Amino acid sequence: MAFSNSITRLFNIQYPIIQAGMIWASGWRLASAVSNAGGLGLIGSGSMYPDVLREHIQKCKQATQQPFGVNVPLLYPDIDKHIQIIIEEGVKIVFTSAGNPKTWTSTLKEHGIQVVHVVSSSKFALKSQEAGVDAVVAEGFEAGGHNGREETTSLVLIPAVADAVSIPVIAAGGISSGRAMAAAFALGASGVQVGSRFVATPEASSHLHFKEAIIRSGEGDTLLSLKKLAPVRLLKNAFFEAVRKAEMEGASAEELTLLLGRGRAKKGMFEGLLEEGELEIGQVAALIKDIKPAADVLHEIWEEFNLVRKRMGE
Repeated sequence: MAFSNSITRLFNIQYPIIQAGMIWASGWRLASAVSNAGGLGLIGSGSMYPDVLREHIQKCKQATQQPFGVNVPLLYPDIDKHIQIIIEEGVKIVFTSAGNPKTWTSTLKEHGIQVVHVVSSSKFALKSQEAGVDAVVAEGFEAGGHNGREETTSLVLIPAVADAVSIPVIAAGGISSGRAMAAAFALGASGVQVGSRFVATPEASSHLHFKEAIIRSGEGDTLLSLKKLAPVRLLKNAFFEAVRKAEMEGASAEELTLLLGRGRAKKGMFEGLLEEGELEIGQVAALIKDIKPAADVLHEIWEEFNLVRKRMGE
């Protein structure tokens, strides 16, 4: 029997599993692979120039007939160009993050685009609902990349957001398995957004060296850093240690910005310079032990999810 809930119906997908839109990892190959497997693939536009985003959207449309979307960080400097390209190319699903959802939601909705906003608190979930979004992603502090200042874990955040809003809630942060997905559903989520696990796939555009570093990592190998700028969870390496030393010595935001420099994330995640680059990944990296196709990842999550639900008597 086909599975159906508020998320599968909203996006017209088979499984309520969304692949997160991640910089330097989620281009058209990964997004189309996840969509073709029955989930919802997202192109991560945060690391793309406008013309590159257009190319990825066009290639994704050629690679899949299934729904896919674009993740748009609202603090992106050319956000207006990204929005215009999304509208022109006929993308029907947009996930927004890192900014005020009121800024672009109404524009996107006027063009028949479904909008989902990523939040790190029930307060911002309510603001997103008031802005007219169709769903929210409740992203716990375990997640990789840029993170909420509240440092609220998924175990606390998901039920808080589910209790606060009437729109569907998608859980994110620490989810790489069917067990975690079942836990998220028990807490009130109707879908999950999976990031780190999809980085360790052949279709992810991130460098093989980065993928291999992920599967070598263990518990405690990531920490939230650069809190004076924008909190980001990083895999420990030489760059991370330099940041930690500077922070312990009381470095200012300006000094940290100088240390960060330009293109640091690209160096680490895309070019594979593992010591000098910025390696953004979630705590769940400690549970990722292999690199496998995105479709296999999605189907394994779904199968385990159903086994757990069966054990729980659902």
